Amino acid sequence: MRLWTLHPKYLDCKGLVALWRESLLARKVLEGKTVGYRHHPQLDRFRTHKNPPVAVNTYLLYVFMESQKRCYKFNNKKIKNKHTRKRIFVDEKIIFDEMDVLKTKLKVRDHKRYDILMKVKRPELNPIFLYSKKRRN
Repeated sequence: MRLWTLHPKYLDCKGLVALWRESLLARKVLEGKTVGYRHHPQLDRFRTHKNPPVAVNTYLLYVFMESQKRCYKFNNKKIKNKHTRKRIFVDEKIIFDEMDVLKTKLKVRDHKRYDILMKVKRPELNPIFLYSKKRRN
């Protein structure tokens, strides 16, 4: 399960589709509707929110919005109506580690997106997330 902190605009087609699917699974896990993945570390940041399923639902909304920009046919009925404005703080180190992982994937799968990502100094995040106030070493 990979739930990117990075804005979904950085993902290639394969990554965005996988993110949609895995985000839907994450919401089910946090709603207690599955047996597996309950202790997956990718869910920890959502658990810091007062209402984790609503936080994932808000996350999904932004993934869906990116899919619309690309004319993908994600089913918006899978996004529930409850959303939140309360954001989740994420340590900058996690964000830059994610950037490195994504660069490695895109270098193989999508050279155009890789070239774009190489020019990004401070990546945008999925809008449910905010950079924590700590600075990267």
